[in-house]
Amino acid sequence: MSNVAVAGLGSRAEVLKIALVAFAMGVVLVFVTGFAHPEAVHNAAHDTRHALSFPCH
Repeated sequence: MSNVAVAGLGSRAEVLKIALVAFAMGVVLVFVTGFAHPEAVHNAAHDTRHALSFPCH
């Protein structure tokens, strides 16, 4: 493999790692706000959850 090919694999791995971290953070955010009990957190995300068909009642 040439240095260019190896550099290309490294950047793809970095992009995949960043994408997986962003996905995990998004999932955590949806479920934390989805199952939160405090009224302020629930109301802040209420319309977004309904737009995404996430049950919150």
